[in-house]
Amino acid sequence: MSIQFNDFQRFNQNLVSIQQEQLALKRYIERSNERERMDDNQNNKNPSEIDTPERISARKKIINPRDGLAFERIFGENDLFPISYFEAGLKAAKPVCRIEVRDRIGRILGYGTGFLVSSNLLLTNNHVLENEDSALFSVAQFNYEMDLDQRERPIKSFRFKPNILFITDQKLDFTLVAIEEISADGSKSSDFGFLPLLPQKGKVLLGEYVSIIQHPSGAPKAVAFRENKIIDIFDDYIHYSTDTQPGSSGSPVFNDQWIVVGLHHAGVPDPNDTTNYISNESIRISSILKFVMEQSEILSDEKKALIDGIVHNREEIDTKNEESHDEISTGYDTKFLGNNYEVPHPTFRSDLKGDIVTQKNGDTVLNYTHFSIVMSKSRRLAYYTVVNIDGNKLVNIGRENKWTFDPRIEEKYQCGPELYENNDIDRGHLVRRRDPVWGDNANEANKDTFHYTNSSPQHKDLNQKTWLDLEDYILENADKFNLKVTVFTGPVFRGDDIIYRNVKIPAEFWKVAVLVQANGELSATAYLQTQKNLIDNLEFAYGEFKTYQVKVSTIENLTGLDFGNLRNHDPLERIETTAAGRVINNSKDILL
Repeated sequence: MSIQFNDFQRFNQNLVSIQQEQLALKRYIERSNERERMDDNQNNKNPSEIDTPERISARKKIINPRDGLAFERIFGENDLFPISYFEAGLKAAKPVCRIEVRDRIGRILGYGTGFLVSSNLLLTNNHVLENEDSALFSVAQFNYEMDLDQRERPIKSFRFKPNILFITDQKLDFTLVAIEEISADGSKSSDFGFLPLLPQKGKVLLGEYVSIIQHPSGAPKAVAFRENKIIDIFDDYIHYSTDTQPGSSGSPVFNDQWIVVGLHHAGVPDPNDTTNYISNESIRISSILKFVMEQSEILSDEKKALIDGIVHNREEIDTKNEESHDEISTGYDTKFLGNNYEVPHPTFRSDLKGDIVTQKNGDTVLNYTHFSIVMSKSRRLAYYTVVNIDGNKLVNIGRENKWTFDPRIEEKYQCGPELYENNDIDRGHLVRRRDPVWGDNANEANKDTFHYTNSSPQHKDLNQKTWLDLEDYILENADKFNLKVTVFTGPVFRGDDIIYRNVKIPAEFWKVAVLVQANGELSATAYLQTQKNLIDNLEFAYGEFKTYQVKVSTIENLTGLDFGNLRNHDPLERIETTAAGRVINNSKDILL
């Protein structure tokens, strides 16, 4: 009997799929035998019990700290999800497509699933697209799903471009291939987004539930939602129980954060009943990325650049997810010191108002956890920050030192890493890292302080040696009301500030601290420190300079900010002082 070319390809594709299933079954049986041996020896741990403290720590790092129930859901202790979870799932589904596998004359051989990992690179199984020829003749079909009226949405088809990039491996059963960026009907692949891939391990734990977005049997897009328990984790593979069908090969496997943890590729057939499956298997994304990065060493610079675009880190994903940050964080509380002691944001001199950075939603105040920031367009730095500090609830959290841009405003208005590399300029926290780190949201507050919006260039000697911890002095040595303090901080912008790497470097910084004293009176004190004698030459030695307590009105004159009624609660406004103010050497010099 003769076999037509397309029949042969279909037969070969099915054979490869069966081989993958048999290999998956072999791994399953070997692990089962290991368990039995371990059960006979109580001194050894079950080989599947791999959730070490290190893995659990790695898992925690890719959980949004604002999601307080995340770990309870992972271990089945809580089934409640925020409504935004489903919105995130819809977003994760957009880059998933059906792959129509065709021969050279356009006849359909079968179906698979794939997903974009950049705007023009797609990941699927090797047994779906096993070579460049099979990719050249096949198509990726996006938007093949049902709408709310159970009608099919219009399909958007894109051809593959294996000549631009094609990397595959039969053992790991994956294919990474380029697709055209603009389809025949003018659609853009970038319109469907992509699923960022994290190279580190520990994105999922044993016993955790995963979801799979797929095109089962080539049908419209569907999801196997969370009734899919991780039952085993190997070096390169993950086993789980879930609902998949032929055509689901190449589907992304997600954890609860909609981060891709695996590439689905095979069922584990029941050795006693070939019509049943006892488990399913995916290839770990960390293993695929490791293979791809090793292969990239022999590729051209153009292809290396394409591959570099698919490797991401947790911070980049956080940045993409922070679009709604302003809706989550209420920021600085003007009535933090008490309902009778409201301290509003300062107002701006009229000539400065046009220089304030506006967010995409029209707001000018960037709200974070327990603090807020207002930015300058021309200086790309904060005009001021303001933070609520609760000394009774401070939490000691380790320093992460991972700085990120705030996506709510354009990056051109933020000084990034290019300013701070290979010199003596520090990323000086305007809101000091530990100040907002209190209460139930301490972790997110700690992380929020590492936005570039909260950074201001300060010479290392100023930042680390001399910028006195004035909040500590006030908290520890002043008469306090519930240990609560509000602190405004910012740079002084002068026209003659020196320019370094296209940024004007502020020579002076100021603080205004507000608290309620034991007698019920409001106290507002202001401080100024200069680094002018340090920044004339970035190669200079450490020099002397001083911190001064000055009038609130002095800060207003220097900055163009109006603190309203605060100047009436400044003790220096009621006494004669020198033009420079009072020299502050230690806490005893502060006049409250």
